[in-house]
Amino acid sequence: MEKNTRITLITCGSIVAVVIVSIIVAAIISGSWLWGQIEQATPSITITDRRNVGLLPTQLQDIRDIGQWEFLSVDDEELIDTIRPGILFDDHLACIYRGTLRLGIDMQELKEDKIKVNGDSVSLRLPQARLLDEFFIDDTRTEIFFEDGDWSSFARDELYHRAKEQMKRRALTNKNIALTQQLAEEQIRQLFRAMGFNHVAITFEDNFCY
Repeated sequence: MEKNTRITLITCGSIVAVVIVSIIVAAIISGSWLWGQIEQATPSITITDRRNVGLLPTQLQDIRDIGQWEFLSVDDEELIDTIRPGILFDDHLACIYRGTLRLGIDMQELKEDKIKVNGDSVSLRLPQARLLDEFFIDDTRTEIFFEDGDWSSFARDELYHRAKEQMKRRALTNKNIALTQQLAEEQIRQLFRAMGFNHVAITFEDNFCY
């Protein structure tokens, strides 16, 4: 009886082993079929390298929202006069004009295709430095230095425009434009480094020449 019992146990163990093997084989077959179905159902994933894509739209808009960025101001004072010949005496008008000319860059003019990003490096081609405001003469500080005769508003306007052109010639020199761009480069490089770019290369559009 003990022997039969042992034989029975061995026979049962073999059956169990066969059943287990069958289950494993069935599981492998089922798994292979299921994996095939998953592969068919799963959409393909495309990985895009964004190193050369550029700034995010929100980042670009934040930079443009800076608007006119002043880096250099020039205070100027001009004495402008005119003479009108008369029969006996000449009429003479002289005025002193004062104003502050602001030089800088309008970041609204920065175009997306002028910014190239590669990892932690960025290169920019910035708009040229220029006069930010044409209305720089302070009328409250304008004074008549000398006036002889009767002068029309047209004559006074002509004097005003002459003063304006003279101020621009004095302020918008190549030296001042170069200094403005140097200061702009320093400030804008700091801005982009704060945004996470370790290497910032900056150039400018063609230099403004008055």
